[in-house]
Amino acid sequence: MAPPLTDDQDALAPSRRERPSRLIDVAVALLLLVADAVIVVVAVVLLVAVGLGTAHSPYSPSTARSPDTPALAWLVIWGVPAVAAAGAVVHARLRMPVTAVVQGLFTLACTFLAIAWTRMLLS
Repeated sequence: MAPPLTDDQDALAPSRRERPSRLIDVAVALLLLVADAVIVVVAVVLLVAVGLGTAHSPYSPSTARSPDTPALAWLVIWGVPAVAAAGAVVHARLRMPVTAVVQGLFTLACTFLAIAWTRMLLS
């Protein structure tokens, strides 16, 4: 059995629910903001490139789309918003409000892009 903590030891022991410093929260939020921005820009460029590549033009021969979209494509399209939402929840539970807001906005952007990709693939 461990001896009881004295006042000095209790003051030095970190609390389990202690939140990270605001500086760490902002630094992590900025890093994730840059990474999220790169992901969103690449997704938009791919969406536009694939959308333009499959568009029917009166001057080009008709290109038929394949009705079968691989399951891996659907997993990626809808998996990214799900992972982003999980990240937002984790950062909120870690009591990092700035990072949680950044990840929440990224989740909204990913969901919007997933809807756009789904509409494009099903049209």
